[in-house]
Amino acid sequence: MNSLKYFFGIIMITLMIPATMVSQSPAPVNLGTAGNFVILAKSGISTTGTTSIVGNLGVSPIDHTSITGFSLILDPSGQFATSSLVDGKIYASDYAAPTPTLLTTAVSNMEAAYTDAAGRTPDYTELYAGDLTGQTLTTGVYKWSTNVLVSAGGVTISGSPTDVWIFQIAGNLTVANTAIVTLSGGAQASNIFWQVAGETTVGTTSDFSGVILCQTQIAMLTGAAFEGRALAQTAVTLDGNSIVLGTNESTLDNGFALYPNPTSNVVNLVNNTNISLEKMMIYDINGKLVSQTNLRSMQGEKTVDVSSLATGVYVVKIVGDNASIVKRLIKE
Repeated sequence: MNSLKYFFGIIMITLMIPATMVSQSPAPVNLGTAGNFVILAKSGISTTGTTSIVGNLGVSPIDHTSITGFSLILDPSGQFATSSLVDGKIYASDYAAPTPTLLTTAVSNMEAAYTDAAGRTPDYTELYAGDLTGQTLTTGVYKWSTNVLVSAGGVTISGSPTDVWIFQIAGNLTVANTAIVTLSGGAQASNIFWQVAGETTVGTTSDFSGVILCQTQIAMLTGAAFEGRALAQTAVTLDGNSIVLGTNESTLDNGFALYPNPTSNVVNLVNNTNISLEKMMIYDINGKLVSQTNLRSMQGEKTVDVSSLATGVYVVKIVGDNASIVKRLIKE
């Protein structure tokens, strides 16, 4: 009898373990050529303030007139435009060949990625009734038939650099003002996929990470920091001082780390690659350069004093031989 009680006790303990402790990592969602864009939209991209974007932008089937607030400068090739707000290229369906064909493929790949993410078999359903505030989420596929909220308390996504998260959301995704999506344990924004059937709103001065695959509109409000990609089947709107961070084909590998992050006094830059670095630049949410450090003599690790910076979210751009990488820094 005691053995039987022990056996059932083990079963009960197993059933009580939170699902996020036992899930295996799903395969990543294949973005195809949509992964060449930090923002890709079918009906327009607009900004109403000082926006800083690292990566390529694209719109299709709508034409370049749907890209507003960027003061576009058409390249002599006619294939893309540039903007002082964008560290990358801007593509539209009415630009010269081969751009229209490339964009058609990218949009098709974006839609296929959305369908892929939505079709994955969930590991967990309806967790926390859609309110992720204060929770820690490990790798897996999560499904909600409701709206999903991350309020000011934020959410932590914890896992290794190779772990993958897929969030299937049938309603809207709302990231409240000042909310922070914290990555821990080496979790990478490029491995976090938010599949949203409704609208996505990233609130004022919030800090968001991941690839958004949205069937409708993505709106990033004033001062929001965003690391990942915004891929919308309608429009992407950026309110003043929004910052969009992304990676493109010319960026460095994930052989770099900034720690501690958040920090209050100093931050350490670690270079685990054989790439020679030139400089590290820190920008505030207005896109203003507030600090620059020479890295030419760096040997593996460099300590940078950031004690004079005001509390907030900053963009750190690390430049090396024919490449660059952008990271976020939170100053406490």
